[in-house]
Amino acid sequence: MRSKALTVVMSLLGLCLLWHLAATAWPSRALPSPAAVWVALMRESASGDLFFHLGMTLGRVMAAFIVAMALGSVIGVLLGLNRRADRFFDPWVVLFLNVPALVVIVLAYIWFGLNEIAAIGAVAVNKIPNVIVTMREGARALDPRYWEMATVYRIGRLERIRHILLPQLQPYLAATSRSGIALIWKIVLVVELLGRPNGVGFQIHLYFQLFDVASILAYTLAFVAVMLVVELFLVQPFERYSTRWRGNSA
Repeated sequence: MRSKALTVVMSLLGLCLLWHLAATAWPSRALPSPAAVWVALMRESASGDLFFHLGMTLGRVMAAFIVAMALGSVIGVLLGLNRRADRFFDPWVVLFLNVPALVVIVLAYIWFGLNEIAAIGAVAVNKIPNVIVTMREGARALDPRYWEMATVYRIGRLERIRHILLPQLQPYLAATSRSGIALIWKIVLVVELLGRPNGVGFQIHLYFQLFDVASILAYTLAFVAVMLVVELFLVQPFERYSTRWRGNSA
């Protein structure tokens, strides 16, 4: 573990060194040095703007994630368990999988206005089809013997969901959660850029108009760092927990 962490640190330091050399060889406002980005990061942090806009974006990410996971999981499991419904609604799923995220965002703002509901809903709609596909495959892979045992022992519906359905679906939930976080936060930035008065996407758009690349990179790297923390301390532990039975069975 220690050697792996050291390798990651050395890799990032090498990237910063390469970045510094490129900025020195080609001095331009379009490619600020790491030091200039650090100064911009400290300035935004001292003013409080960085933490405010990070908080707004994270709130939208979490809200859209919860909505997409809840609706997508329920629909995916129902389609996976009902072949007739799956055949009927499969073209709908394919259609929404291929609608560009930008189109969904623009239509949401036109139909529902420039508000938080439209913003979060547009992000969730873009993610729900992906969740449906993953959870549908999980439902199709369920072992029918457990359901037969539950019927024989007359286990209640809630107990079946808790002790039979969810344990078998945990690996699929973990997989779609990881991909969901990575996709949703990127779409949230586009939503903020197009129609919100705050957030990291809004700030990136503002500094783009001012051609302040250092501030753009400062906000980008700050948000990426936050999402890496979420990945390391929330998503990955949940994934390890959901697949712990594989190591025990081996």
